[in-house]
Amino acid sequence: MRYFAASVDAPQTNAKFAASIGADYPILSDPTKAVARAYGVLGPSGMASRWTFYIGRDGRILDIDKAVRAATHGADVAERLMEFTDRVQGS
Repeated sequence: MRYFAASVDAPQTNAKFAASIGADYPILSDPTKAVARAYGVLGPSGMASRWTFYIGRDGRILDIDKAVRAATHGADVAERLMEFTDRVQGS
């Protein structure tokens, strides 16, 4: 399993932010906003919505969480990933 974040901010901004929070995952940069646009998360203001995409090994989108809550998001993601793991293992 792999995980990462993506932002429309510049790489330097993302690197500083990642360091400030002690992130143990990469924060990818999309300064042209092409990826945000392709995934449908780019809002009219030019900012990306905070959605979480769960992508299977085959590259297909398994689920999208459009109701990200910053205070509980880590736990929410962990719980959702366990659901996917249980489904794959047949539980």
